[in-house]
Amino acid sequence: MTIAIFIGSLLLTMAIGVPIAFALLLCGMAMMWQLNLLDPQILAQNVINGADSFPLLAVPFFMLAGEVMNAGGLSRRIVNLALALVGHVKGGLGYVTIVAACIMAALSGSAVADAAALGALLLPMMTAAGHDRARSAGLISSAAIIAPVIPPSIAFVIFGVAGNVSITKLFLAGVFPGILLGLSLWVTWWWVSRRENVVPPKRKTRSEVMQALRESTWALVLPLIIVFGLKFGIFTPTEAAVVAAVYAIAISTLVYGELKLRDLPPLFMAAAKTSAVIMFLVAGSMVTAWLITVAQLPAQIVSLLEPLLDSPKLLLISIMILVMIVGTALDLSPTILLLTPVLMPVVKAAGIDPVYFGVLFIINNAIGLVTPPVGTVLNTVAGVGGIRLDEVTRGVLPFMIAQFVVMFLLVLFPDLVMVPARWMIGH
Repeated sequence: MTIAIFIGSLLLTMAIGVPIAFALLLCGMAMMWQLNLLDPQILAQNVINGADSFPLLAVPFFMLAGEVMNAGGLSRRIVNLALALVGHVKGGLGYVTIVAACIMAALSGSAVADAAALGALLLPMMTAAGHDRARSAGLISSAAIIAPVIPPSIAFVIFGVAGNVSITKLFLAGVFPGILLGLSLWVTWWWVSRRENVVPPKRKTRSEVMQALRESTWALVLPLIIVFGLKFGIFTPTEAAVVAAVYAIAISTLVYGELKLRDLPPLFMAAAKTSAVIMFLVAGSMVTAWLITVAQLPAQIVSLLEPLLDSPKLLLISIMILVMIVGTALDLSPTILLLTPVLMPVVKAAGIDPVYFGVLFIINNAIGLVTPPVGTVLNTVAGVGGIRLDEVTRGVLPFMIAQFVVMFLLVLFPDLVMVPARWMIGH
């Protein structure tokens, strides 16, 4: 009965248009009523405790870093470098998108921020060059969702807090799978664009390539600082977020000179608004998570899935299909916050490494950002590029399928995640 109350109240509130954070609170109150625990004090205490988390401080700082990078010229210089390196080959602008997305993913950690930047910079160039507009928008959308997988990742921070998993290990374990997602896009773009009669831009001279490299060096240093700092224990993920934000502000204002001090308040405000939405979601979800534990829902779900516990791969495939379905209706953060408290006990009971599961779970949720009808990244690219949502959806399909193939390969061959992860983590 408690499971029915949990699912029914959540679906009902979402169906009538209640914002997700408030839907979580109302769902929590319905479960409290069912369990005879309805007490405003318990509700308030869990909301406060949900947001009172040191690791969650990483979210506003990574958000700020992403805003500053886009406004301060770091993102544009990354695109210029990718254009200088691979822009001249057949279908070169598509490869530029993929290379730039992988580099920018290591700067911002936000798929929406990367989608906005790549859509504004590259979609007009690809359309002007003669590439199919819908396919180009689809590639940009799929490339942007690499950001939640390659560190620094806001999604990993949220999952680490919700599932009590090491965020540093999640960051380092996400590097190689993120690269595999980029390679899958590279192969798919080669396949779908090979018949296009598009003249690529002229090859850049060696001096132009070196100039683009020099101009982007300051931006390229940041991912190295973050990865090496985490690997060698110099700073925590939260401190890495502060380093990223301060570094981006310093480079944009003092080195590139594209931002003035008067330009910073709107960026702080934009980062604060986005962070507030995420933090309120986390706070609301902690009420539901506490009640899920009190009602012993994980134990009930473990008993339901007991036949699958002896076959971790079959269990993971079942979970991935479930997350794929949920991802069509919910955004990344709510899906993480809703499913993590329910699934983690099942994963641990099956003996699956929580870090390995976290990587697969976030990849699946990231792909959910380009699955209709919600598809936050699809809507972002459509809005920035002035293109209809159904066109972007059509264009994204081959790339989305390729990324799902990579995800299920990682399910079937766990060493593709765990071997590079052990090397990155150091044991």
